Formats: sequence, structure tokens, C-alpha cells
Amino acid sequence: MQNKYNIKDYGLEGAVEYHYGQFPPKSLDYEKLINPLGSAASAIAKYDAALNNLHNKQLLLAPLKNKEAVISSRIEGTVATLDELLTFDAYISDKDDTKEQQIYRNEIIEVHAYTRAISHAFKRMSEGLPISSRLIREAHDRMLFLGRGADKQPGKFKLEQNFIADKTQKKILFVPISADKLEDGVKNLENYINDPVPNPLLATAISHAEFEALHPFKDGNGRIGRMLITLTMWDKHLIEGPYFYISGYFENHREEYIERLRRISSNGEWTEWCIFFLEALANQANENIETTQKVSSLYDEMKERFREALASQWLLHALDFVFERPVFSTTQFKLRSGIPNQTASRFTKALAENGLLKVVIPGAGRRPTLYSFEPLLEIVRG
Repeated sequence: MQNKYNIKDYGLEGAVEYHYGQFPPKSLDYEKLINPLGSAASAIAKYDAALNNLHNKQLLLAPLKNKEAVISSRIEGTVATLDELLTFDAYISDKDDTKEQQIYRNEIIEVHAYTRAISHAFKRMSEGLPISSRLIREAHDRMLFLGRGADKQPGKFKLEQNFIADKTQKKILFVPISADKLEDGVKNLENYINDPVPNPLLATAISHAEFEALHPFKDGNGRIGRMLITLTMWDKHLIEGPYFYISGYFENHREEYIERLRRISSNGEWTEWCIFFLEALANQANENIETTQKVSSLYDEMKERFREALASQWLLHALDFVFERPVFSTTQFKLRSGIPNQTASRFTKALAENGLLKVVIPGAGRRPTLYSFEPLLEIVRG
């Protein structure tokens, strides 16, 4: 195999090759899948019900989307903290100044770009675009628009063989589908996702595994693949909104996650992969329920505290703003909260004096003050 791929510095002993002709799986052991399917379906239904009780899902779950971006990127070795990402967003996201963005670490820019890709995919699907190679390429293009991935052919499928490797041990773990077979592989996956299936949970599990095995891009496959989990669940009406984030479980079980995917190709273990995936869904759904309930309870509590601190008709504008953007600048608050400028200036000072906002970076010269809403951040950080 070494000569076949002409790889230097990396060993191919023990590497697993793509499962040509084995997708979709011809059979699954449904007896083994009954209990995991029931647990996952029940947990997801409870999570979706919890979301429907929120007065504004998009508003209250916005910080969780950022956390998902941080964790999903971290699985691929891109390390940035949630606070770094939110600070970056507060100072940069309303601008298109590429030079100004370049003063930040590439890792932060990459994670920020992941949130752009998620938002774009949600928007395009809301407009009627199905899960397709077009949607996937558009999301990838936005994810790699800047930073270390900008030279990795954003939005374009691979033209040469790629590999999944253990960089520490200099070992190739998996050889994805070859570039010359990729077009057919992507078309098969696209058809599978969009065809009616008896069980959408299993279809989601199988679709994710196949995307990762195809590894259609030069870079960013893991992040796009995990994004597709949420999109597929939403598309198949398992959840009413695209707000299911699963990367936390995969990060905590990273070695098993990778090995289960490899064993599909090496041993045909589609059933075992599905069991692992369903357990991931159930566990993450239960964790998401707990987080969602905490965020909702905090919102109700803060409504009263903001009323006491602000005594204004604009208090709900302020409350909604800090829940959507728990790290923000005074400039952002004035421009995006919908509150008159003078009132907005008074609000930030009053909220800080009442211990509801924390000054992260004091204003100086043309730089605005940066605030954080710590009660929400404490929940989201976990």
C-alpha cells in the first residue's frame, strides 16, 4: 500500500480503505437496534418539546451555536475558547475589514468561519435548497474563506487522494474514497439523504458515516460532516429547528468515534456504528435539555432583575440582546439593540453597576468598551 499511494513520512500499516460498493448497507441487525432507537427517539422528542417551550429558540440558543463551533473545530485540532470567539465576534463580525481580522489568531478566525457556514446552510435550507452537493460546497466555501484553510480549495471537492492520519504517531488511519470515484459517491449519498426512508434516525447515522468516509474536501470534512447531522435531523423532521449540537459527545468519545467509523469499512460494522451514534444522540439530547432549561430559567429570572435595574420600556430589548450576544461592545449595543443611543449608554452603565454585566476590556480612544453577560456564559461554558 505504501508504493500505491507514494506517501512519505507516514506509515500505512493498519490503515483502512474506503468500503467500495458497501453503501448504503444492505442489512442491519434491527434486534440490536431496537433499544438504542427507542432511547434516542425519546430523548430527541423531549429535547424538541423543551425547545418549543422557549419564547425564542434562535435567540436563546445562539450562544450554544458558538459553543458547537468551538468544540467541533477542537476535534480537528483547532483550539480556540468560547470567550475568544465571542470577543472576536463583538469586535469584528459587523465589519468586512480583512486586514483587521488578520490581527487575530488563525484558530479564532477558523472557528468564527464555522459559525458563518452553519448560518448560511440554515438560511439556504429555509429558502428551499435541499441537502445536496451544492449546499455542502457553499457551506464549505464559507467555512474556509479565511485563515489556514483558505488555500485548501474552499467549496471545491478534492482532486487527489486524501488521508486521515494520526499526526503524532505518523500513521495513516483511513484512506477515503479516491478522487476519481468521488462524484458517484457524493451522488449516492445525496440520493440516500433525500429519498424517503423507514427510519430517519438510522438514515442520519448512516449519512454521517458515509460523508466522513467520502472525505470529499481537502480540509474541513469533520466540521462539515458534524454540521450535516443537525441539517439531516432538521430535514427529516426529527427536530423542528436546526438547533441540535452533538460535537460535545464526540469530543468526549473521540477515539471510539474514529474507531467506529473505521470499522464500518474494515469489518462492515454498520449496526455497531448506528448503536454508537444513537447513544450519542440520546446522551447529547439529555444534556441539551438540561442546558436549555437552565437558559430558559435564567431568562425568566433576568427579566425581573433587568426590570429593577432599568425601569424602562426598552428593558426587553436589552435583555434579548445580551442573551443573543453575551459578549458585546458598546458600539454593537447601540447599533443592534433597537434602543435609542442615549438610553443604550445609560443601560450598559446601569447593568454593570448592578452586577449584571462585567467589563471585559475598558474603552480607550476609539475602542469601545467590551462587556460580558456572565450568568449566561457560565451556563454555556459548562
